Amino acid sequence: MAANVTYIPPKAAKPEALRVAAYCRVSSDSSDQLHSYATQIKAYTEQIGAHADWELVDVYADEGLTGTRMDKREDFQRLLADCRKGKVDRVLCKSISRFARNTKDCLAALRELSALGVTVYFEKENIDTGTLTSELMVSVSGALAQQESISISQNQRMSYRRRMEKGEFITCKAPFGYRMPDGKNLVIEGNEAEVVRWIFESYLAGKSMDWIAEQMTKKGIPTTDNTPYWQHTTILYILTNEKYIGDTLSQKTVSFGFPFRKQKNHGEADQYYTRDTHPAIISREAFEKTQRLLKWKGTHRRVEHPRFPLSRKIQCGQCGTAFTRRMGHSGFVVWTCRKHDKGAADCPVGRIPETEIYAAFVRMYNKIRANSDIVLKPALTQLDDLERALQRENPAMLEINQAIVQVAEQSHNISKLQTAGLLDADACATKLSSIQTKLTQLRRERRRLLEHDDIEDAISRLHQTADTIKSGPEQLDTFDESLFEELVEQIIAESQTCIRFRLWGGVELTEEVRRAKR
Repeated sequence: MAANVTYIPPKAAKPEALRVAAYCRVSSDSSDQLHSYATQIKAYTEQIGAHADWELVDVYADEGLTGTRMDKREDFQRLLADCRKGKVDRVLCKSISRFARNTKDCLAALRELSALGVTVYFEKENIDTGTLTSELMVSVSGALAQQESISISQNQRMSYRRRMEKGEFITCKAPFGYRMPDGKNLVIEGNEAEVVRWIFESYLAGKSMDWIAEQMTKKGIPTTDNTPYWQHTTILYILTNEKYIGDTLSQKTVSFGFPFRKQKNHGEADQYYTRDTHPAIISREAFEKTQRLLKWKGTHRRVEHPRFPLSRKIQCGQCGTAFTRRMGHSGFVVWTCRKHDKGAADCPVGRIPETEIYAAFVRMYNKIRANSDIVLKPALTQLDDLERALQRENPAMLEINQAIVQVAEQSHNISKLQTAGLLDADACATKLSSIQTKLTQLRRERRRLLEHDDIEDAISRLHQTADTIKSGPEQLDTFDESLFEELVEQIIAESQTCIRFRLWGGVELTEEVRRAKR
């Protein structure tokens, strides 16, 4: 009697969703291209969402930025960082020129992504970096895009040069005190022009540029960039700008190399000085007198602009805004949240005296110096354990990335064999299913290994912090700037009475702000 056997096939492994990101960029801030920018984001979101086996990671988009410098595109760098962390499997991009117009950087990025097992598809050129022959096409297309960028820039420079030679080119941006209603001719803006005259008069009367900047900030007069804060350098720019006497010096800056790097023109390129190109705000006599005074002060007194230890260190714990330094008439210095400074109702964290922040650091240092074993040792032990684990697994990470590339190649080769009629559809489907299962396993393992990709940096920094504390003074009596720089990465102001020191390596210590009587 034959056995009654029912065949139950194995369950096919459910393929893991392909994590897909999109990158888009527009090269101008015009309204038409901003519309294109929004359209690209919408299109990619819909395109990725239409694939059941695709998972949208993010749409990375840079607006109004050059394609020749990758390091200037924040979202592009964020995309690369997420790829390195194993968050992305595939990237969609409209064209190579949107990805980069610098062939060298373009290929370097694509090779890195390929080594990570991340493929990139360029829609316009129909290039998929997952194929074996794509790099040559990318190289050619990238070179063409680079040449296009250079050609556009050269044509624009030539146009500007012809206008400079004829005395027709004034500026691309109106300085403070002027407007450009037609986009090319400067006209005086009455209220700002009065401010410009006051700046020149004040300086000739013996006031310093720092004092003038402080008064401008107090009056709430916005700069040309619409910021309320005036600096020494802003005042110096106004005092030395020939446009205020109605003249124009063209080509003050010049761009060199590729990617283009802009720098001051110190004689490297031609300059063109044209008199009476537009209405003057300052008389020539007052302007020349100002230049003589500036030259005399520069010769007889070296002006040093102090760098304050707390600059770019303090962040508001309530709204995330950076703190700024403020000095009163009495010389009393405070640090305050920029948002609170504009309107107290916008953020509750008010002003904190600089001396009290310094005193809080001294107390924090003395505590951690006396109790370093209690505070730092547990964190160091935990990180060292993770480091040893990572060292064991790093070779596996390299093998996994190589395996992903090899398996992706196999998938492409099988598809080519089927297209050429050398492999039937059933056999192709079986092999592709097996490859997909393998890819899913590899990507899952890589994701597990990449969970702690920032650990090594944290370990190194925390060890440096521990060494600095160990070799530092046993007792700190006054604020030490160099010690502060070596130990503190950031200060988070939770309130006016509570601040949190984040040390290099990630350890955080909270300290009370004690208000001294003035």
